Amino acid sequence: MTKAELVNAISEKTGIEKNMVLNVVEATMKVVKTTMADGENVYLRGFGSFIVKKRAQKIGRIIAKNTTIVIPAHHIPAFKPAKTFASKVKNAKVKANQTSEAID
Repeated sequence: MTKAELVNAISEKTGIEKNMVLNVVEATMKVVKTTMADGENVYLRGFGSFIVKKRAQKIGRIIAKNTTIVIPAHHIPAFKPAKTFASKVKNAKVKANQTSEAID
């Protein structure tokens, strides 16, 4: 699902104009990005957590040149789904697999 499809779905479900929904979706994403860039996590109960993970310094290899490089420690964004969300997707995936097997 793309951002445009998400906006359309929310607009249809709530009856709010698409441009208003788009503004809310973009503002939400901007707040999440800004908060995570500041090193804080974002917790959405029942949905999941957007967390900042720290990656330790490590040694990498450039195979073409047969050399090693040091990859410095850095932070990356990650998403950890809530248990209810993860179980809903897991159960839906089982149904999707059964449907695809029936088609084959």
